[in-house]
Amino acid sequence: MTSQDTTPITSPAPTRTDDAVDAITTRLARPRPFPGLYSGNLVAVLERGWIAIRTQNWVIVVSGFVEPVLYLLAMGIGVGALVGEVSGPGGRPISYAAYIAPALLATSAMNGALYDSTTNVFFKLNYAKLYQTMLQTALGPLDVALGEIVLALLRGLLYAVAFLAVMGVMGLATSWWALAMVPAALLIALGFASVGMAVTSYMKTFQQLDIIIFVMLPMFLFSATLYPIEVFPAAVQWFVKVLPLWHGVEMMRHLAVGHLTWATLGHMLYFVGMSAAGVSATTLRLRQLFLR
Repeated sequence: MTSQDTTPITSPAPTRTDDAVDAITTRLARPRPFPGLYSGNLVAVLERGWIAIRTQNWVIVVSGFVEPVLYLLAMGIGVGALVGEVSGPGGRPISYAAYIAPALLATSAMNGALYDSTTNVFFKLNYAKLYQTMLQTALGPLDVALGEIVLALLRGLLYAVAFLAVMGVMGLATSWWALAMVPAALLIALGFASVGMAVTSYMKTFQQLDIIIFVMLPMFLFSATLYPIEVFPAAVQWFVKVLPLWHGVEMMRHLAVGHLTWATLGHMLYFVGMSAAGVSATTLRLRQLFLR
């Protein structure tokens, strides 16, 4: 008679790969904050975007900052020598360069945010088919929308910090409140990026993107960026005050000289509402396109 082997059978010790798979499975099994809309995995979208940014041409990124600096040098120094001092926030006389510098910072934040949320988003949406791929995973449309908007904010942050440094070197930042222009620029970028992405989601050809440029240029010229709004007739002034860039320009001018009023808060709340509307519209549009 042969004796049976009574040694207990044991499963192999778990490996690091098994632990990683279990961790991912556990993470995916967690209840989502808003099923079908938001997975709580915004970091994955940001990681993918950062990898793409590291490999792209940084000349394109820098070009959006150079343009307002050239405007500041040409208009602030060149034309400013002819204009002299102008009336700033609260009626305080300031140099023409100090008058247009905060406005150009607001414009820079707008340009950076709109570039990322329009041209880049259009390519990813209609040619690379990136969002279709993302939404086939556990990601929701709100993850994708917030991820792309945050990436646009990083561009706005870069422009804001660099432009504020230029203002400091030129002696155009006359108050410590000028440091608050950086988060204010992010608020402006958030508003434009969220609305820009929502509008871009309806575009089908590159030619349609020209509509955005067609809107941006008049808004830059008529939003009291280079001259006071009072030069316009009353009816035109009311129209200009509806435009988002005017609110950004006025908010930046108040912060640059430390002239804070209830109007400053009103300008901030304008962009809070604009951002909320833009994020909501973008999320619903992505859901309509890819999660029918």
